[in-house]
Amino acid sequence: EVQLVESGGGLVQAGGSLRLSCAVSGGTFDDYAIAWFRQAPGKEREGVSCISIGDGSTFYADSVKGRFTISSDNAKNTVYLQMNSLKPEDTAVYYCAAVHRIQQIVYGSFEEDIYDYWGQGTQVSVSS
Repeated sequence: EVQLVESGGGLVQAGGSLRLSCAVSGGTFDDYAIAWFRQAPGKEREGVSCISIGDGSTFYADSVKGRFTISSDNAKNTVYLQMNSLKPEDTAVYYCAAVHRIQQIVYGSFEEDIYDYWGQGTQVSVSS
C-alpha cells in the first residue's frame, strides 16, 4: 500500500514562496509518477505539476509554468513543489497523488481518475 504525506503549506503574501513536500512510502518509488493537484473553494480540483520518477520528466499546468518547479529526492522518496511568485489565485488545498508511470504515459499527467493513491492535502493561502 502506497502512502503519501504532504507538508509545507501555510500562509504567505503575494510574491512570496513556499515549498511543499510529499513523502512517499510503500511500493517502488521509481515505478511511479507523482502529481500535485489543487482545489480552491468552490472550484474543481486541477492538476498543477507532475514528475515521472523513473526518467525525471516533468509536466506543468500553464497557470504555473515559470513559477513552480517539481523535483524529487529519490534517496528520501520525496517529491517537492517549489512555488515562487505566488498569487492569491494559487490559494487552495494542495494534494499529491501517485500512479504507475505507465498509466501516466497512456492517460496523461492530470487525469485525476487514474491516480490510485492520494495524500490528505495541505493548505496554501496567499494574501494580496
